[in-house]
Amino acid sequence: MDYKYSLLGSAVDEYRKRPLLLQVDDTPMNLFAVLEVKRELPRRWSTLSCFRKIRLYSFLFGLAIMFLIMASYILTGDKKGLLLTPSPYHFSSLVSPGPFDFNLSSVKDYAHIKQVVKSITSKVEFRSSRQPPELKALVNSEPHMFSVIPRKFLPGVKNPCWYEEYSGNITSDPYRTNLYARYSRRFRTVFQHLRNTFREHVFHHDGKPYRMRCLPYFYIIGQPKCGTTDLYDRLRLHPDVKFTTFKEPHWWTRKRFGIIRLSEGFHDRYPVEDYLDLFDQAANQIQGNLTANASGSPSQPNIIIGEASASTMWDNNAWMYFYDNTTKGEPPFLIQDFVHALQPDARFIIMLRDPVERLYSDYLYFGIANKSAEDFHEKVSESLQLIEGCLLEYTMRSCVYNTTVNNAMPVRLQVGLYIVYLMDWLTVFNREQILVLRLEDHASNRKYTMHKVFDFLSWGR
Repeated sequence: MDYKYSLLGSAVDEYRKRPLLLQVDDTPMNLFAVLEVKRELPRRWSTLSCFRKIRLYSFLFGLAIMFLIMASYILTGDKKGLLLTPSPYHFSSLVSPGPFDFNLSSVKDYAHIKQVVKSITSKVEFRSSRQPPELKALVNSEPHMFSVIPRKFLPGVKNPCWYEEYSGNITSDPYRTNLYARYSRRFRTVFQHLRNTFREHVFHHDGKPYRMRCLPYFYIIGQPKCGTTDLYDRLRLHPDVKFTTFKEPHWWTRKRFGIIRLSEGFHDRYPVEDYLDLFDQAANQIQGNLTANASGSPSQPNIIIGEASASTMWDNNAWMYFYDNTTKGEPPFLIQDFVHALQPDARFIIMLRDPVERLYSDYLYFGIANKSAEDFHEKVSESLQLIEGCLLEYTMRSCVYNTTVNNAMPVRLQVGLYIVYLMDWLTVFNREQILVLRLEDHASNRKYTMHKVFDFLSWGR
């Protein structure tokens, strides 16, 4: 189509006085087509202007080259140089490659992989020879935690709660230093509400102010990608169960060591007070029920608190950085040792699934693009070889809890070795305190599994 262009305005000698409008055919263009004609017409490019344009074009050209290089890494799948988790090839001195040195680049090397899997499973033991540490050793390793949480809780209350003397000024902000509020917008909103009602829940006795503190009655401790979120969502629909603002505080396994994300290194360690703050909303409700009972109301304090960090069962990776390595490569303390010392009557729910399905779901959830069955196969092969090499020198427990090996594996293969973790939990807790569910059963009959959960918690439906 041919266009005719004309200038709308007065005579040419008026061009210095006002902007001119550009017209295509006979239809004026919109506001964005207004052109301001300047006095210097026609302009000449100065040397400085040309230099600036050359710099701009050079920058854009460099940016385009960098984009093409990054795209080539993603599209070709050659991502080893970009991943935060190092390749097993970078850990050649860590463990020997194992007796079955198969070709990692081949996606058809199934025979050798089966040999490796068979070799690994032959090292699995359906018992634990672990001796739990003494209470004195636990207290010495975490003295502040044991000084804050008492050994006995309020009688007549189903949930473990106690009254803590408040040493601060009740008119000041009790949550101003909480690290969860620093990194979570949702918690900032919740804490704002708690600040506004804090003074209402301060209990005075003998002239001293006290606040109610609570720990969870039960924990959903694992495993990731096994349906724990669905169970959490269904349980919190019940009016008498309370969780924190978000599902997974990860305090026992990560936050108390200052770990937010492993790739970011260590931050400030979250004190136990920050963790207890997460349950203040539920504690206020339990305290309200106790007050109502004292006034003659027939209501009962049946509220229970749950916590659903799916890392609690298995993640002890921080031990290598904080505890002395005097136990032949195995952690001297596990998460359950501390929980048992503080809450010997706690209850735990574990959701499991086919470990291969779990691993593939985990693989799809984490990492960058360009996922495929072939890429998954290669990463599993690398992880299998690392574990097999570790088992040449160490026990299965040592390899499962080996932080260096775990960080080297491109997929979290160790999380699927359920038996190791479960046996270790049973060294400190009774079988009656742990409920193990299968995702496959839950998916086929949710009503049945939820009834099992309610019965396990001794809880009304």
